[in-house]
Amino acid sequence: EAVGGVDSIVTEFNTYEDFLDSQVTPLDLHYLEDEELARQLVELGYRGSGEVLKREEFAARKEAAEAAKLSKQTQQKALSSSGKEFKDPFLKALANREEANRSGKMTTIIFLRDKNNKGQEISGYIDYAHRLKMEDFEPYFNERRRLLPRPSDLSFYNWETHNVSSTPTQNYSVIADNASGLLFKNKRDRKILNVDPNASNPGDNSTRTIIESPKYTQIVIYDHITRRKT
Repeated sequence: EAVGGVDSIVTEFNTYEDFLDSQVTPLDLHYLEDEELARQLVELGYRGSGEVLKREEFAARKEAAEAAKLSKQTQQKALSSSGKEFKDPFLKALANREEANRSGKMTTIIFLRDKNNKGQEISGYIDYAHRLKMEDFEPYFNERRRLLPRPSDLSFYNWETHNVSSTPTQNYSVIADNASGLLFKNKRDRKILNVDPNASNPGDNSTRTIIESPKYTQIVIYDHITRRKT
């Protein structure tokens, strides 16, 4: 309760003694002639005009404030797209979804179709949140590497070699033998994501977005807002 955002008391004073001293007046010291006694009277609420705060509560607030500060710094550091500007629509889309996928608020599946470094046409479905956890995305956001599907992704197909594979992740199960086409089941809320482009909608709490980028043949992004099963 004390740490709702920034706690001004614990950020202003490094130690509990500094906090107590801030409420001890020169007049108090003149009459008491004892700095430690003056501090004790402030702690007990007999002196001082500010908030009465026990040593244990100050320490708890200080610890919580430091933890909040560290968490914010860690989160900012974890975002590979932080501080960067993007002209490519696909990179912009990835950057806009990075924090939500890292935090678990959203699980995004990316359909990509393009050619690999051998000139072979490949396509596949990528679990964005899973990839963010498994590899460093700095090279992608710095445009030193292109994001492409792999055989280890949710689904992969090489149109020249006819190599096909499907791999579940910690976020999605793959339903490949469905009559209506490929489906993905979210493991958190058990909702089905339908990636059929002819479907009226991709499923509950899900949206389908087509991205046009000069760097890829085809890009479709499926965003699913995750909700725990109750």
